[in-house]
Amino acid sequence: MKISPLRKPRATTGKPRPRRAAAVAVDESQKLHKVLAQAGVGSRRLMEDWIRAGRITVNGVAATIGARVGSHDRITVDGRMLRLAPAGSAVRVLLYHKPEGEIVTHDDPDGRETVFSHLPRLRGAKWISVGRLDVNTGGLLILTTSGELANRMMHPRFDVEREYAVRVFGQLTPDQLRGLEQGVELSDGSARCEQIADGGGEGSNHWYRLVVKEGRNRLVRRLFEAFGFTVSRLTRVRFGVIELPSHLRRGQSVELSAPEVARLTDWLSQPERAAAAAGVPRAASPRVPVKTRNHPRRSSPAS
Repeated sequence: MKISPLRKPRATTGKPRPRRAAAVAVDESQKLHKVLAQAGVGSRRLMEDWIRAGRITVNGVAATIGARVGSHDRITVDGRMLRLAPAGSAVRVLLYHKPEGEIVTHDDPDGRETVFSHLPRLRGAKWISVGRLDVNTGGLLILTTSGELANRMMHPRFDVEREYAVRVFGQLTPDQLRGLEQGVELSDGSARCEQIADGGGEGSNHWYRLVVKEGRNRLVRRLFEAFGFTVSRLTRVRFGVIELPSHLRRGQSVELSAPEVARLTDWLSQPERAAAAAGVPRAASPRVPVKTRNHPRRSSPAS
């Protein structure tokens, strides 16, 4: 499997924009924990825990499990107002080619460059990242206005694949490659690669392409470190059915069209994915990349 050479992104500077309250489209009388999940506050189960803990209020009164809300209700999370958008607002999905050096957070006390400072501005909503990439990892970052979509893509029960191009110092032996596929014991439990392929290389640098189904912190780096290898470049090239568009340069973003968003949500709602979430084994599905139009919202020169 050949991997194209990667270029080092130009260093950037700047301060992150202030975090804004999320907006979520609701119909009359939806369950509170569902509304909170759609707003990207957290999973439905976590929201139920927060409701029990008294962290959520509706119209100034502590919320209760099973409470239903509409667009006229005032919801606060830890004292912070959650704005509700009119029903029928379309779900938006954005692909961003994250450079190394940027962090995936709305607020950074150290004033470092964040991915959100380069994204299209939204009115009455906010971009929610589907998982994170650490500061030294680049590649595909998916963002959406739908917390429900983001939670489904990130939840480990749904086994959504993440594919990475990895450059390391040195070359793994056949036994080490098998070890990565069979499983490695890490400090927070065992982990494994679903697939790993040799990508070749020159000199002391060697490329690999691998697939994992977890989003644990620094998982790919720690898998290689378990065999004594240091990762010198890490790029995410696919998340589920969405691939990093070849035309999308570092620092650029492109928004999916309405039909493409519908295709993504249909894939997330397939019966076999629901079966996987319930613990029922399923056959592997073929990769169906979502194609995007070449219309980056903002760009910064790639170095």
